[in-house]
Amino acid sequence: MSVFAGLVERLADLLQPLFGLSAAAAAIVLFTAFVRLLVHPLSRAAARGQKAKARLQPKIAELRRRHGRDPEKLRRALLDLHTREKVSPLAGVLPSLLQLPAFFVLFYLFSNTTIGGRPNELLGHELFAAPLGGRWTDALGDGGPLGGAGLVYLGLFAVVLVVAAFSYRLTKQSMAENPALTGAGAGAGGRGGRGAVESVPVPGTGPVMKVMPFLSFFTLVTVAVVPLAAALYVVTSMAWGVVERALLHR
Repeated sequence: MSVFAGLVERLADLLQPLFGLSAAAAAIVLFTAFVRLLVHPLSRAAARGQKAKARLQPKIAELRRRHGRDPEKLRRALLDLHTREKVSPLAGVLPSLLQLPAFFVLFYLFSNTTIGGRPNELLGHELFAAPLGGRWTDALGDGGPLGGAGLVYLGLFAVVLVVAAFSYRLTKQSMAENPALTGAGAGAGGRGGRGAVESVPVPGTGPVMKVMPFLSFFTLVTVAVVPLAAALYVVTSMAWGVVERALLHR
């Protein structure tokens, strides 16, 4: 961990003339951008997977027509189709998982008073008036929500809400374009009607799809409970991810 601490410190020193006491915060933003660039190829692969799902829609519609009255047979047919075409219903998960180590590194670095047996000098850095090792509860106890540190958190919360709203819109749009994930787009014959087709999602994805549009809003909880440095990483990565999705899924 001392290696990562030294890396952040050196980067902060380079940015000191431009950002002053907020140089370490700027270093974290650059570090986040570097991590996102590393996983960008996987994000592109995930986007290709989403487009492949869209290309499967005619085949999925045919399976619904043939097996719509036998939900279990339809589920197996859909699973076989996705396996045969090498399309994963959860193709976008891997890029997020690979970012977790960087998050935990920052969490550790700004949660400990010593690193490698030496005082942790990173804790002396701030984002404006908020210590990078502090939490929202610390800001509330030191000046309240409208104090210097409290305003920094209010700004981060506002950014999260804006980005989460945009992410919600993108996710709903993606789900609308891939009705096989949610079971939407089934025949309109109605339950029990002639030619009716029951809406059946891809096996195992139903519960995930229901909550997926709202996941970004849970970032508010993360920002509130982790050290500010880790929160800054999360918010920066979240904003990058939403912009990346908008560009890759055009």
